[in-house]
Amino acid sequence: MNSSSSSQNSEDLDKTKLPAHVAIIMDGNGRWAKKHLLSRIKGHEKGAEAVRTVVRACRELGIAYLTLYAFSTENWQRPQKEVAALMTLLTKFLKSEQKELAAKDIRLAAIGQIERLPANVQQVLHETMELTRSNSALQLNLALSYGSRTEIVRMARQIAKEAKSEQLDPDDINAEIVASHLYTKDMPDPDLLIRTSGEMRISNFLLWQIAYAEIYVTPTYWPDFGKDEFVEILKNYQQRERRFGQV
Repeated sequence: MNSSSSSQNSEDLDKTKLPAHVAIIMDGNGRWAKKHLLSRIKGHEKGAEAVRTVVRACRELGIAYLTLYAFSTENWQRPQKEVAALMTLLTKFLKSEQKELAAKDIRLAAIGQIERLPANVQQVLHETMELTRSNSALQLNLALSYGSRTEIVRMARQIAKEAKSEQLDPDDINAEIVASHLYTKDMPDPDLLIRTSGEMRISNFLLWQIAYAEIYVTPTYWPDFGKDEFVEILKNYQQRERRFGQV
């Protein structure tokens, strides 16, 4: 599809009905690489290009929050060589995108067990977050060493400690209190969850936060995911009726 038809696609969107928060499970880098007779690392490198594309699309369209499942707690169990390559790729990506994030008013944030990341990755990550801290047009959240069950356990421990020290009355614990102890406490819940590569599962991602999110699964491998398909998914989202459990 040429750039003019792609632009027309975007113009067909109702800008008043865009999701405020889009979350994406970026899946299929390895299978894309296998399909193209390349190494898994090449698949991850190609996947980084898709990240740039979607971030730019969100900024252009006016979506306020984008959360990308970049590295899960389970991913630590992958072969050490692949994990090391992913950490190197993450560091290179952050360094290469600092200038554009700053120029386009995009704020970088991270959720997950950031302390488990290698020291050099943490350094570049914190540097990039500090550099973009005052930006406000789009918040890009990278879920790194993230697992939703781990997040929920962490939340439960924090609330239990507060109740034990009498900072919090157990009878006052409600959904708002729980949400305020999650990594995502300062952002709205996702309106739309996208998963690439056709797998029909959530994979321990934002289990509390996606309670009422609209879900869209595409068979497209993440490295092949582009702006045109993203726009079509947003159009599909706009055609849905969100009832939040009501009639």
